Amino acid sequence: MDRTHGQTEQHEQPTGGSAPAAPTAAATPAAAGPARVVSLTAGGFALTVNPVDGSEIEPLRPGTEPARPAKRAAAARAARAAAARPPVLPGPTAPARPLLEREEERERLVRLLGRGRSVRLTGPSGSGRSALLDAVADRCEGLAPDGVVRLSGYGQQQPGELLHTLYATVYESDQQRPGRAELLARVREIGAVVLLDDLEMGGTALDELMRATPECAYLLAATPDTRAPSDDSHAEEVFLGGLGKADCLELLEAGVGRPLTDEETAWAGDLRFASEGLPLRFVQAAALLRQRDELNHHAEDDEEEEPGVFEERPRDAVHVPLPTLAEGAAPAELLASRVSESARAALRIACALGGELPHHAHLPALVGDTHADTAVAELLACGLLTPVGTRYRLASGVARQLEEVGYGDTAPEEARTAARHYAWWTGHASVVPERVAAEADAVLAALAGADVVAAVLLARTAAPAFAASLHWEAWERVLRSGAEAARKAGEVAEQAYFHHELGVLALCEERLDRARAELETSIGLRGALADKRGTVAGRRALALVVDGETAGAAASPPLRLEAPGAAAGEAVTVATPAAAAPKAAPAPKAAPVPKAAPVASEAPTTKVAPVPKAAPVASEAPTTKVAPVAPGARVAPVVPVSAEAVTRMTPVVPVTGRSAAPTTLSEVFEDAFPLNPKPAPPAAPRPAAAPLPAPGRRRFVLLAGAGALAVVVLGTVVSLALSSSDSAPPEQGPAVSSTPAVTESATTTVNSGIDPAPEPPVSAPPAETSAPMQSAAPTPGRSPARTPSRRPSPTPPKSPPTTPVSPAPTTADPSPTPTATGEPTPTTTTTQTGTTTSVSPVTDR
Repeated sequence: MDRTHGQTEQHEQPTGGSAPAAPTAAATPAAAGPARVVSLTAGGFALTVNPVDGSEIEPLRPGTEPARPAKRAAAARAARAAAARPPVLPGPTAPARPLLEREEERERLVRLLGRGRSVRLTGPSGSGRSALLDAVADRCEGLAPDGVVRLSGYGQQQPGELLHTLYATVYESDQQRPGRAELLARVREIGAVVLLDDLEMGGTALDELMRATPECAYLLAATPDTRAPSDDSHAEEVFLGGLGKADCLELLEAGVGRPLTDEETAWAGDLRFASEGLPLRFVQAAALLRQRDELNHHAEDDEEEEPGVFEERPRDAVHVPLPTLAEGAAPAELLASRVSESARAALRIACALGGELPHHAHLPALVGDTHADTAVAELLACGLLTPVGTRYRLASGVARQLEEVGYGDTAPEEARTAARHYAWWTGHASVVPERVAAEADAVLAALAGADVVAAVLLARTAAPAFAASLHWEAWERVLRSGAEAARKAGEVAEQAYFHHELGVLALCEERLDRARAELETSIGLRGALADKRGTVAGRRALALVVDGETAGAAASPPLRLEAPGAAAGEAVTVATPAAAAPKAAPAPKAAPVPKAAPVASEAPTTKVAPVPKAAPVASEAPTTKVAPVAPGARVAPVVPVSAEAVTRMTPVVPVTGRSAAPTTLSEVFEDAFPLNPKPAPPAAPRPAAAPLPAPGRRRFVLLAGAGALAVVVLGTVVSLALSSSDSAPPEQGPAVSSTPAVTESATTTVNSGIDPAPEPPVSAPPAETSAPMQSAAPTPGRSPARTPSRRPSPTPPKSPPTTPVSPAPTTADPSPTPTATGEPTPTTTTTQTGTTTSVSPVTDR
């Protein structure tokens, strides 16, 4: 923005009143002039920005597509580059600051950029990165066909907006914003040296920016805390440090305009050690020395004059000493105390807006002083401001130092005043959208700090201007802030407008899901308000979203089954183009699936009768004709097509093994949903199993086994009955008890010290019944006898009658007695006198 525009705008604004005079006019923004309706081209859509009812969007009609944009000439690029620089400030022109001790860095940067290499210039805030970029830009003017392009990366976290800015700088594309595909195609053709100052993004985002513009060489200026690019970017790294002692003294003398005294030289040496030689600190130190000279000079002039008549006491000569080292390291408070009142008011506004300083043409209305526009030059000469793109903001560390001394106490009031002023200014008919876009950061800062009523009013008037200026990142931010403020304020109509604009913006940027959500919300809110015109506009935009989703679905159709186009005996041949795989190996033939042998235990397989050729149906998809196969082309295996594959599916999805990959769609679905279960071919050869017996023979074997088992059980029962009824005469000699084989074990009970009642001796089973009993052997794993117990059982166990055994006079060693089967039978002989020993069978309880 040039100086002429600033002076014209100053006459439009109130010149003699206070700052709150602007909100009075802001209450009726439409009264300032007619609504600005702007027509744009966004991708494949025609966008009409309507500030009253909301933007309208429709597809481009055939024949109205914009032509391919041409690149700007060198003169047009120079004019646009000058417009991208900070505006010329009113007042005396500040002297140019010398670039000291940067010759080596400048030559190295120019040499790398001339080779087409990208460089990342890293240095702390206040190290002179912007001044070095200006020097490099002058040397690189003729290196690239598209010249030198300067961009500002302040506040940019994604490469999309930077690519659009680069596109608009190189190409003549007024009122046009290309789609993403066209944008990437056009920026690939740009060959320029891009100087990107105040870079805040890195990593994958920076890699995306550099990959999109392979013909550009970048000079990226960033602070050390900014994320570095990845290794794939192959960007050179150049670090920018502080100045030496001699250069610091030279810079300080150039700023003061006179030689330094010995005391000032010593003070400058200490300051250089404390600030690590940052040039910004010595620019501020030069301002401190100039202010000190002015104060001391005024004191000398006052000494020559006599005290005034109306003065209470005579003036005393006061000599202002040098600032302390702490004041030199953090000079914002001392510098602000010695500037004009308008400059201090501007500092309060900047603290309220997060460091953003409005354009100097807005300061008379915001401060209430007609000469407040000169405050920007005064603050810039003191080193309290720094240029960022097309505007100025507080230098690094100045906002924190000023807020510590109370400059941020009136921040809510200052932000509310700025928001009401910008709401009036952005809605004025004489303000073009480009001027609003230049104030985007200050407008967004005022919007963030204002109350909900002022925020809704400002967002409502600023959103159409941002949309018309193609500054769509600021457009989206102001729409989201406005929607939130309208929700808090209860303004349903304004909230519906913001959601409608967000939906249109998302549709232009091909974000269909976001567009649907925003438009449906807007339609619902306007339906509740009975806003028919707004509802119709929203439904039209929503129809475009549906068309976009349908087109996206048609681009990648889902898999579907083939129509029954051949009879059972016919075959479909799929021809593979020879150009697709000129040197590929021939496709292996599909192995025939053997027929499954009938198994008795399985259900019989039902044969499917061949389906005759079906007549074509109008609702079905047309059958694609296969072109004749060229000589030498490979033909896939012939696969029969069945009509059952279209209508019948098996719910179980088996996993089948194929020797060759499926070549047709019906073959894929035949594997996933087979009509009849087919046995999978064996993975490895197995030994042949013995053939199963015939059904009749197997039934006979089962009946014979059951009969044999019944005979054995019956014989066992008869043997048990005979052994329990018959008894043998008692045997003489050692007491031997033979336990029947059906019992689990024979237990010997010895009771010491107790005279039990005499029991009959155990009778041996008859000889003729011993053979069948020996077939039932004791259960393996069990003990042959129980452990004797010293405690008498209260209830004697039930046992068959036993034969009493007479005590033997001699002692015999227990020895096993062989049985008929050859198994030893335990034999117990007792020689204890006065003790009766009985051997009785004990059943397992």
